[in-house]
Amino acid sequence: MVIPVDHLENLGSQKTTYVTERPNSGILETFKSPFKMDQGATVDITFPEFSSLCPKTGQPDFASIVIEYCPRELCVESKSLKLYFFAWRQEGCFMEEITERIKNDLVEVLNPWWLRVQGQFNPRGATTLWPHVLWYHPEWEFKT
Repeated sequence: MVIPVDHLENLGSQKTTYVTERPNSGILETFKSPFKMDQGATVDITFPEFSSLCPKTGQPDFASIVIEYCPRELCVESKSLKLYFFAWRQEGCFMEEITERIKNDLVEVLNPWWLRVQGQFNPRGATTLWPHVLWYHPEWEFKT
């Protein structure tokens, strides 16, 4: 199977544009999944250099973002995902909202069978917070 890549703008380009504000799903690029739509394949991604800002104090928050999903027709292109994460660096947002927004943006562009996002945020004020969200496609069939 040859996966078309002509539509990808960031991967392999000699000029990368780094968006440093307003993270949104428009930054994310996708490609046709090489997996069969039998709900058996998963993709696991960890981005250990995530950062954002506390919306109240402006102090930086650091995290590893862990994504797991079962593709239906599309996979997320990793360089565009990295650029999407970079866009969060100046965003003032609570950790729970960050996790939810990442989930929503990925569901919007991928429409996977299911998706899980976990924000493994570094401790602040002696408290560790790791919010995670799950999303299931309405047609997803749980198999035992």
